[in-house]
Amino acid sequence: MNVILGPLLQVLLIAIELYMWIVIIGVVLSWLVAFNVINTSNRFVYMIGDFTYRLTEPLQAPIRRALPNLGGLDLSPMVLILGLIFVRGVIANLYFRFV
Repeated sequence: MNVILGPLLQVLLIAIELYMWIVIIGVVLSWLVAFNVINTSNRFVYMIGDFTYRLTEPLQAPIRRALPNLGGLDLSPMVLILGLIFVRGVIANLYFRFV
């Protein structure tokens, strides 16, 4: 069981870490677009923005609906990252228990 479970948990930890970076990249990119530092008419910028939006929106939309309206402040990425840190800790504890 440890032969399969150990590497599987490692892959899950790496996937969570990559997803957290994608959320951070999406937040920074949205700030840069909002402050007109970069422009979405550039095809490369648009593709990266669309990619991060499509990956993060399925998890951020329910969080946005559950959070109170704070005007222009969107706390859903922070809540999502905190949730991912919690899940990463649970998986890491499972990993150290089984390996």
